[in-house]
Amino acid sequence: MAVHDAAAAPVRSPSTGSDVRVNPVRAWSVTAMAVLFIVVNWADKAILGIAAQPLMADLGLTAADIGFIGSAFYFLFSITGVVTGFVADRVGMRWVLFALALLWSVTQLPVLLWATGAALLIGRIALGAAEGPGTAMASVASFGWFPPERRALPSALVSSGASIAKIAIAPVLTLIVVTWGWRAAFVALAVFGMVWAGLWLLIGKPGPYALRTPDARASAPSAPLRVVLTRPTFIGAVIGTFTMYGLVTVVLTWLPSYFETGLGFSRLEAGSMLGLPSIVGMVVMIGVSAWTDRRLARGASSRVMRGFISAAGLVLGGGLLAVLPLVGAPAAAVAIVSVGYGIGAVCLPLMSASVSLIAPAARQSTVLGIFLALQALSGLIAPAVTGLIVDGAASPAAGYALSFQVFGLAAVVGGVVVALIVRPDRDRETVARATPAVAA
Repeated sequence: MAVHDAAAAPVRSPSTGSDVRVNPVRAWSVTAMAVLFIVVNWADKAILGIAAQPLMADLGLTAADIGFIGSAFYFLFSITGVVTGFVADRVGMRWVLFALALLWSVTQLPVLLWATGAALLIGRIALGAAEGPGTAMASVASFGWFPPERRALPSALVSSGASIAKIAIAPVLTLIVVTWGWRAAFVALAVFGMVWAGLWLLIGKPGPYALRTPDARASAPSAPLRVVLTRPTFIGAVIGTFTMYGLVTVVLTWLPSYFETGLGFSRLEAGSMLGLPSIVGMVVMIGVSAWTDRRLARGASSRVMRGFISAAGLVLGGGLLAVLPLVGAPAAAVAIVSVGYGIGAVCLPLMSASVSLIAPAARQSTVLGIFLALQALSGLIAPAVTGLIVDGAASPAAGYALSFQVFGLAAVVGGVVVALIVRPDRDRETVARATPAVAA
């Protein structure tokens, strides 16, 4: 496999300036742990949607309340994403990821100790604060083992952790909720996070493409941060993924309820079907990302392989979702949501790889943290808007369909912006010219 061969070759380490040989087993082991980290992350996110109906019944909540709590998860999400990026660039990734995983487990406790809507809200806000840096930090941990032009596949694998959570973990959580109640599911998630933290201490190591020591990170030359953040590639990537991430949060918070109360499936069926869009998304993300990595290695344009491919996914996927209100058959509605979401999701790993390409090595955590924090701001809006739309609609089915149409059209607009302004190679050169030379 091309990526494996590239990983096995000697590379120049930015930490030491000398050639080192990458251990492919370690590279893919760290990547696997990064994927599992995101699985834990998204399982924590998914439980609100999976347990929405029993939580509403037990805690006396409305659809608007659940939507507000879903959005409240993102109150501090972006702030901590940015702050932790700066911290990680100074102290390194190993202990940051360990601390985050432990915090995720702790934040499951409030609603277990006090079964009230307020406790659920507090716990979700705290969990969102702890999970804000998650995707960026997992991506940086993996990227440290791969050169910039080979990062779309590891990025897709890390992104697929969300899909794995919905495909494999969501049905298990649904079964736990149906069999033992929602409290048991929250306990299971707390244990899951602690197990990951213990494994990470054994496996997690910085890669040769990372700046391994505080001194190396502090002394490495880097363009001013404003130069990176004002590149059209960065701006276009934020706009495109902002629209898609809003859709991601709607699916996570509301899809089981849509399938149950809108389309008439049972609670167990609805929770188990949460993974259907993610199956499509994971296949598309991994397949397309591996293909674009190979094409880039052979000299293809990054504007085409990163920008145009992402734009096509957003336009096609969003266009499919826009016709959902015209579809009456439940099976057809499930298919449209699954395919539309899955096609659009390809922009997430490709745009992360694009931002990583233009970011200096010394700024990887900071730049990716800011990028994903801005992207995630849509999570503040989308679940709450969906809850309001559903409460105000003539029927749950009509409300959910209208919500998907709105976010599908937003994705189309995002795709057009990506096609027009994302040019990673050009912006990488601009950033390089703004980077101070190292004295001999």
